Amino acid sequence: MDQSLYHRSLQIALPLMLFFGFHMLLGRAPEKRIFSTFLLSRRLMGTALLLLSANYAVHLFLSIRLTHVNATILMNLSTYFLCYWLFSSAMTVLLDKRYVTPVRMGCHVALWMAFSAVSGMVLLLPAGGQPWGMGVLAGVLVVYGLLLSVRLLRTYARATRRFCETHSDDIGSYVRWLRVFTFWAIGFGVSSGLLTFLPDAYVYVWILSSIPFYVCLYCSYQNYILFFERVERAIREDEGLVEAQTGPEGVAGSGSGHAEITDMVKTWVDSEGYRRPGITLGELARLLGTNRTYLSDHIRKVYGMSFRDWISDLRIEYAKRLMKQQPQLRMTEVCEMAGFLSVSHFTRTFREKEGCPPSRWLAGGSKCSAPSGPGMDGANPEGAE
Repeated sequence: MDQSLYHRSLQIALPLMLFFGFHMLLGRAPEKRIFSTFLLSRRLMGTALLLLSANYAVHLFLSIRLTHVNATILMNLSTYFLCYWLFSSAMTVLLDKRYVTPVRMGCHVALWMAFSAVSGMVLLLPAGGQPWGMGVLAGVLVVYGLLLSVRLLRTYARATRRFCETHSDDIGSYVRWLRVFTFWAIGFGVSSGLLTFLPDAYVYVWILSSIPFYVCLYCSYQNYILFFERVERAIREDEGLVEAQTGPEGVAGSGSGHAEITDMVKTWVDSEGYRRPGITLGELARLLGTNRTYLSDHIRKVYGMSFRDWISDLRIEYAKRLMKQQPQLRMTEVCEMAGFLSVSHFTRTFREKEGCPPSRWLAGGSKCSAPSGPGMDGANPEGAE
């Protein structure tokens, strides 16, 4: 093994890991009670990073890889096993604050202890049996990591589906990094398990490959603090709003209730209530004197779409009328008047519905024609994301 490359890679990675770990574990967040979940998530992630730092420290200061290769591989697998749960729990709790419980934590720690004990027993096997034992443990680790990832992805899908059903704004865009990072983590986690089996001359690749991954993780957490409060309030509103079902409008299948809610929804649409930014299903239900479940079912049955898609369609149609009547308006003005919170969201939604950005739609005479010249979309930077 080229010891200079090996040690230099550890010397680069270890300080970064220690900084990220201690900052996540001990760093401050806004002093609001709503950030308690964010702090729990970050502390779990910080604990995982410090465990990995301890692993790197053993490699660097004891040079265990140079003297006990199999023991090193088993130590890596054991460390990954516990860190997989800490990683997945840290991200899952951002969308499901009930996920981390003492019972669940105890179960996973017990599984880790059992996995570590079996790893120790593999070292007692004859030299010919150790590779087979390590291969089985690596397979168990991969399956365990995939199961945790599936759980996180299902939590993400459930949360974004709920946001789509209850909020007019694209709350899901604020947590999309969790899904992207999960797929990246799956690839990196499996790769890390395989890279530990690399010949000694190439083991530094395993160490250096972790640096961009953890830099991205750290930056994602730093960036998410800007959006966490809004996402958390949306989650709490969806979980905590329990409405009494009173009157005929609260009973699904009631003919008079259906006719009444249809008239009330039409009146609300005619008054352009959808232009108010941030309108939620709960707020509209209270305004109409009904409950969220029935109103959501009504919108889906009558209009064939979720609450957010319905509101977005109404806003896009209003924006189109506005652009036809007042083509001199800037996209920021159209976006604000239609009820969208950002030009990027307005442009993305408009493109999904019409097939082109609003600037091209307007220049093409209220249809999506090909650009008339180079850089036409660039002439209005607010029409592009």
